[in-house]
Amino acid sequence: MHLSDFDFDLPEGLIATRPARPRDAAKLLLAQGGGIRDLHVRDLVDVFQKGDRLVLNNTKVIPARLSGTRTRQSAQGEVTANVEVTLLEPRADGAWEALAKPLRKVKEGEVIRFSADLSAEVVEMTEGRLAVRFNLSGEDFDAALAEAGAMPLPPYIAALRKPDAQDKDDYQTVFARHSGAVAAPTASLHFTRELLEALHAKGVEFTEVTLHVGAGTFLPVKVDDVTTHKMHSEWGEITTQAAAEIAATKAAGGRVIPVGTTALRLIESAARDTGVIAPFRGTTDIFIYPGFTFAVTDALMTNFHLPKSTLMMLVSALMGPERIREIYAHAVANNYRFFSYGDSSLLIP
Repeated sequence: MHLSDFDFDLPEGLIATRPARPRDAAKLLLAQGGGIRDLHVRDLVDVFQKGDRLVLNNTKVIPARLSGTRTRQSAQGEVTANVEVTLLEPRADGAWEALAKPLRKVKEGEVIRFSADLSAEVVEMTEGRLAVRFNLSGEDFDAALAEAGAMPLPPYIAALRKPDAQDKDDYQTVFARHSGAVAAPTASLHFTRELLEALHAKGVEFTEVTLHVGAGTFLPVKVDDVTTHKMHSEWGEITTQAAAEIAATKAAGGRVIPVGTTALRLIESAARDTGVIAPFRGTTDIFIYPGFTFAVTDALMTNFHLPKSTLMMLVSALMGPERIREIYAHAVANNYRFFSYGDSSLLIP
């Protein structure tokens, strides 16, 4: 398999920079059997069946993009430089892995101030990134970060516009609970509380899992032979109760439908060794590409992905490469909106 096998032409005008309003007004491409139907997300009430179980990723995106200043003494006196820091993930020692722009403007031991309340010391510099330790922790840190930080919009949106206050609502699911992600589980952004209630009333069941989506989800694949690509790792958890709920649905003949590739990667990670869903807590670097055997997933709700990305490989594994090319050609021809704030699809093999 070559990287070019997962490429396609995408007009820039189809990249969504704002979500649909209301959320469930987004278009939905239903690919089932050999057919394609053009629907809206609100039509899921008519598509899902009693006994279906949706697996939702309840991670909460933190406002991980911070603008700050560092001050340094020089022969000319005090010199201040602007630095933009994007948090990547917390470390076991309490520091945060991060990116800084421009990285050359900071040195180990220096303090970057983001607001009157929030600052961080640079504790380590490595190739391309740094580690910082904040002056606050716990709820104090959360409150100061919420005040000073901006949502870490994906690079393809950030290239077209700056994040603003509206993104703090738009780039968060209505069921976000556990802080730690630096990117949203974007298929879940389409759900409103009203849609969730309507699905529940129909007999559709829900299970929540947690996968803290990392910035690595946007890393490009740089090898031609995709099977040699090394996936980034992300932390996730499936509780004993969640695993039991998913197992019960499988045993009863119901469909398990992860909402988003993050939920799919987590449940398939938990079934990787035995082929049966089990409780899970830890990191996963599972890489799903054509030839993968799905143990838990019966269908997938997901947005439309970047050309030559690992997520294109994942949906190609689920539906087959030729079928995915057909689905994406239909989406482009019919002006579906792409990527994080774009429209969605329901893929049923």
